[in-house]
Amino acid sequence: MTRSPASPLPPPKERRRLREAASLSQAQLAARMGVSRHTVRAWESGRTVPRGSRLEAYAQLLAELAAEPAVPEVPAVPAVPTVPTTSAVTAASAASAELLSTLVDPEPADSPLTPAQAFDALYAFCAPALVRQAYLLTGRRELARESVERAFQQAWQRWPEVAVDPDPAGWVRAVAYDYALSPWHRFRPRYRHPEPPPANASDRALLDVLLALPPSYRRTLVLFDGVGLGLPETAAETEASTPAAANRLLHAREEVATRLPELSDPAVLHRRLAELASAERLRAARPPVVRGGSERRARFWTRAAIAFTAALIGATALTARTAPTHYEPPVPPGEKVRGVPPRAAPGPLSARELKLRKKLREELVSGPERLVPEAG
Repeated sequence: MTRSPASPLPPPKERRRLREAASLSQAQLAARMGVSRHTVRAWESGRTVPRGSRLEAYAQLLAELAAEPAVPEVPAVPAVPTVPTTSAVTAASAASAELLSTLVDPEPADSPLTPAQAFDALYAFCAPALVRQAYLLTGRRELARESVERAFQQAWQRWPEVAVDPDPAGWVRAVAYDYALSPWHRFRPRYRHPEPPPANASDRALLDVLLALPPSYRRTLVLFDGVGLGLPETAAETEASTPAAANRLLHAREEVATRLPELSDPAVLHRRLAELASAERLRAARPPVVRGGSERRARFWTRAAIAFTAALIGATALTARTAPTHYEPPVPPGEKVRGVPPRAAPGPLSARELKLRKKLREELVSGPERLVPEAG
């Protein structure tokens, strides 16, 4: 990448230091720049560099932050929205990341969060919005709740890895989306019949258009126009290249605009997606319930693995006990012996043999005379 010589930018670490010295979060800086928080995070990590007018504005903002005196940072407690929508996911991710940073921050803190507290904070900020996003992907309320619960259960099982992830909310969101869009749900008896559609006619029409899109197009549309991610972040989360993600987004928007012309404006589409997601009463389970379910599932699979291993060891021991100790060659098939005359069938009797047979038949008692009993 090339950098404009007229507006040089400081190194990525210096950009982050200037923002933190001014007591600005990534979400606040993104709001001032008119971009998403993920874009600001990419700028500060050095993965991407702004261009054009955004480069000028970002360089000027960093210069102003460098000229201002440092203000001691005061941690602010983010407010939980009463009705979370898809537009609130960015703020929720930033808040969860700030809470998780207290757990993994190498500098000692006065009251570090325990793993359970950090998980509960992440779940409280992200789960309500994720349930609504999963509903936009599936059109099923129960499946949306189940997808989010399974995602957070997997996150709790792999919490050491999730806690140090740069974007834990994105990690959970990717797992929830993959589970919600799994094609194996169609074989489950409980999901063979459709659920009742939304009561509003316009919401039903929009949901029908979303469900008619291919899963990859639907996911790209929800991430970009619903959640508000940038195109590179959307492409990375959908495991596609940036041009492929852009093509999916354009085709999805064209399909929506063809069937619903009033939603041809991306701003209007974003608002309608938020309204549709907030129209349904979708409640997520409590964090302790999710953690308990994750632990029970882990215990079940651990016991199943132990039982399978024990059965395998038993079968191996039985085979070794009953197996023959020496080699017994099989009985070879019979071989034809040469030189032995074949057995001949009995032929006609000679005159002597015929005379003898007649004599024997005329006798009253056959056998030698000494054996014939005498009358007393």
